[in-house]
Amino acid sequence: MAKGPEKNTKNKALHTKLLNRKKAKLQEEKKAQALRLKALVAKMNEKKNNDGFDVR
Repeated sequence: MAKGPEKNTKNKALHTKLLNRKKAKLQEEKKAQALRLKALVAKMNEKKNNDGFDVR
């Protein structure tokens, strides 16, 4: 039996590395967005609560 051409594992490894890097970046951006949103919601809730007890 004749063997076929050698597999190009170097490109596969680079591609996997790039995809993993892309996935990690997207995950970090998603976490950062969630933290910003959480902080904004907390700030708005605090402002809403303070408006009710505004004593001048």
